[in-house]
Amino acid sequence: MILSNVEIQKAIDEGCLVIDPEPTPRTVTTDDPYCPFGTTSVDLRLGDSISIPGPGPFVYDLRQGGIAKFLSRNSTHITLPTGGYVLEPKVFVLGTTLERVSLPITQEKQVLAARIEGKSSFARCGLLVHFTAPTVHAGFEGRLTLEMINLGNSAILLLSGMPICQLILEMVSGGPQANPSQFQGQATPSGT
Repeated sequence: MILSNVEIQKAIDEGCLVIDPEPTPRTVTTDDPYCPFGTTSVDLRLGDSISIPGPGPFVYDLRQGGIAKFLSRNSTHITLPTGGYVLEPKVFVLGTTLERVSLPITQEKQVLAARIEGKSSFARCGLLVHFTAPTVHAGFEGRLTLEMINLGNSAILLLSGMPICQLILEMVSGGPQANPSQFQGQATPSGT
């Protein structure tokens, strides 16, 4: 079952979902027409760094695991400048959310999982955000890595702090057993 904005806010209040810093405002106000809470999602913002995977001459052997360390060694890491980063057409980069997200597994509270999805307004310009692996498993804690590519015909400006994706929350049936991935606690775009 997908949570509504009211239930997402309740999950934050009860500690079933932790988003740090917490998205505000919770409702549209006359002072600020932007509200990060859609009817069934909450926006997350782009962090201040990106990684650009190198062109090789290596070959990714995905059977070997350790992809976070591999990408960290074989990528260019940049801090987004104040004026932003221009993502050219057909270029792939890794970004990260500004917010840290935690979906704790506890016996006392409802357990949640999530999906991270791009925003339709950006998709219409050709920007794909987190396009193949949207699942955020129960028990995850860290910043979310965003696999971004510009499939459009024009460059797209990426700015730190811009709403870049949306988190859709779902209730988990039954108590899952913890099984942290290699990306647990990640803080960088490459997953380390």
